Amino acid sequence: MKAAQLVAPKRWEFTEVDTPAPADGQVLVKMERVSVCGSDIRHTYGPVLDESEYPLAPCRGAHELAGVIVESKTDEFREGQRVIAIPYSGTGGLCEYVVSQPGRMALLPESGGLDEWVMCQPPGTVLYSCRQMGSPLQQSILIFGQGSIGLSFTMILSRMGARHVIVVDPLDYRLEKSKQMGSTHRINPDRQDVAEAVMEITKGRGPDVCVEAAGYPDSLNECFRQVRQFGQVIVFGVQTDHMVPVEHNLWMDKQPRIIPTTGARSGDPISQIQDMVDLRARGWADPAELITHRVGFSDIQSAYDMYEQRQDGIIKVVMDINA
Repeated sequence: MKAAQLVAPKRWEFTEVDTPAPADGQVLVKMERVSVCGSDIRHTYGPVLDESEYPLAPCRGAHELAGVIVESKTDEFREGQRVIAIPYSGTGGLCEYVVSQPGRMALLPESGGLDEWVMCQPPGTVLYSCRQMGSPLQQSILIFGQGSIGLSFTMILSRMGARHVIVVDPLDYRLEKSKQMGSTHRINPDRQDVAEAVMEITKGRGPDVCVEAAGYPDSLNECFRQVRQFGQVIVFGVQTDHMVPVEHNLWMDKQPRIIPTTGARSGDPISQIQDMVDLRARGWADPAELITHRVGFSDIQSAYDMYEQRQDGIIKVVMDINA
């Protein structure tokens, strides 16, 4: 089968590898659509490794996948069903076929484009995080970062009844997109004083919840700086470095409830994604609005370059594995 492989820093090439065979309890999924995620950039495509590390294993570099089951060795799924599939740890979906299993797949409706349905994966992981904070009804929420994850928080929390959905991002095109997704207030930190703007919006109280969806030390510390005393800080963004500096006095002064959230490591990586599929099916929200670009698999190089360099107003790019 055809697979993409990083053969050097930021350089994709295509190669042929064996098509995997499902074992008992597994299924074989023919990939149809793959979306690029910011974590793919940070942890696979973006880092420049020693030349001895290349080439990386084929297929690595993507985990937002949708396709059709072509072989099933489980009673829970059958051939012909459309699914979102989470790849196994250490593998990826930049190839024509992947093996998956129940507990790692969300069943999709038979109608509608797979490019749109695959977008339920990222806000599904965000849905898990939103549930950890309790009800946001009538609360003031401050979200740092309006990439696809931050926008997913905006979309979900606005529909869950938050009083204020205040977003912070230095890219104006992302702030503009946040209007469509449900933000009530937008702050560009390069042009506005964040603390001053937030206190004005919340009438001096400060936000009840701060969400770190950017993955930078500065935005992590800003959450603790801006949250009201005894509020909550939801940590979603994955930091590039394992050790990051924190302003300890902010923690001690504000005394917030700190909730790190990673749905993929919750012991149940798929049910929240299935819930988002069901919510989209009934019209509660449409994650497909995150899509800004559609390209073929043959354009993988430009897709990753564009995403990393934040070109052309990109939010989400979906690749057609057949093109």
